[in-house]
Amino acid sequence: MASITKADLLDTVANNAGVSKKDAEAVLGAFFDNAIAAAKNGDKVAWPGFGSFAGIKKAATTARNPRTGETVKVPARKALKFTASSTMREQLNGPAKKK
Repeated sequence: MASITKADLLDTVANNAGVSKKDAEAVLGAFFDNAIAAAKNGDKVAWPGFGSFAGIKKAATTARNPRTGETVKVPARKALKFTASSTMREQLNGPAKKK
């Protein structure tokens, strides 16, 4: 499985949109900055046909260091969750089978 780098993504977006790489980077950067800011505020950012980003709170927990076996406390934290839209899931997996 290959990885798409930031440079690859910028090249593709710039070519598909007919803009410079610099403009593509500015727009994508603004999108991600706004998605993160919205998640920090507890808002959800949705793009129909693609999916949505939302901030979630993760409770404090304990974990185990796999190398030493030592128990480690993991503090409560915020995370960014992406949920794919039904349209995207269908594009990835084909139409859902009816039971």
